[in-house]
Amino acid sequence: QRPFSKRLPTLLTLFAALAVLSACTGSDDQGGVASDVDTTMDSLVSAAWLREHLNDPDLVVNDATVLVESDGSGNMVSVNGRASYEGGHIPTAVFADFMGDLSDADSPLEFAVPSPEQFAAAMGALGVGDDSRVVLYDTNSMSWAARVWWMLRWIGFDQAALLDGGLNAWKAAGGSVSTEPASPTAKSLTVKLRPELIADQDEVRASIDDESVNLIDSLPEPHYRGEWAMYDRPGHITGASNVPVTALFDESGKFRSHDELDALFESDRETRSITYCGGGIAASADAFVMTRLGFTDVAIYGASLQEWAANPDNPMDLVMDFEESED
Repeated sequence: QRPFSKRLPTLLTLFAALAVLSACTGSDDQGGVASDVDTTMDSLVSAAWLREHLNDPDLVVNDATVLVESDGSGNMVSVNGRASYEGGHIPTAVFADFMGDLSDADSPLEFAVPSPEQFAAAMGALGVGDDSRVVLYDTNSMSWAARVWWMLRWIGFDQAALLDGGLNAWKAAGGSVSTEPASPTAKSLTVKLRPELIADQDEVRASIDDESVNLIDSLPEPHYRGEWAMYDRPGHITGASNVPVTALFDESGKFRSHDELDALFESDRETRSITYCGGGIAASADAFVMTRLGFTDVAIYGASLQEWAANPDNPMDLVMDFEESED
């Protein structure tokens, strides 16, 4: 276990909400492809689609679960999801260890983006090759699965999808679960890097004075406003708007309708957009939705507030009227 937050009793409420959330745009009748078309796949698939295609020879299913739990003293910790996977997962699913090979273990930041070659090798070891199709899921907010989906796009791999509703939707649709670990055959995954999909601190700093760049904070509104803080300083990066990851989902735990999601993101679809959060996880869910909505130039700031807030030279703003709003 590694610390996820220093101060945060109220984050329990956030992750309680995230635990019931899951996928993106559309119902179980959407997101799939015709049963006789096995070489194409939408970026969002339903449990019904997955049940139909689960045994397709080119399909790889990855469980990307990371759990966020209280440590009993008011702090939250991130917990490796392997035990959750071993307790019951979608049959054939391979555990994608986001706290292991899918992150840069040498970085002081949690969930740091690894090198493209390291990530490609780690996914190849999970059975993902150039000719594979990949369905990703997790057991709570779908943000972890979205982060893996985004990094696959980053290295040039486009045949990946999120499972709408995650493991809960799979179970609700009558899907069985297995406790048998999968034994993938290692594949080769070619890197065709799209460096513009990951923004760094320098680009974010430059965007503050650049009206042509749209900066989006994916954390809950109280955090954006500065009412509580998960990282070294409260508030948000100067100039950022707020589209909280929780706003993406309806009460059933699936992403809201296309029109509802479209209304959340007001900028031009051709505008350079950078999403961020604490460690690039929730930001990936926002980026996933924006890509499905037709935004053509989206990046995530992978290091996000873990890095930004720790540097006192990086500007941050508060929304100062929150005390008045509570009266």
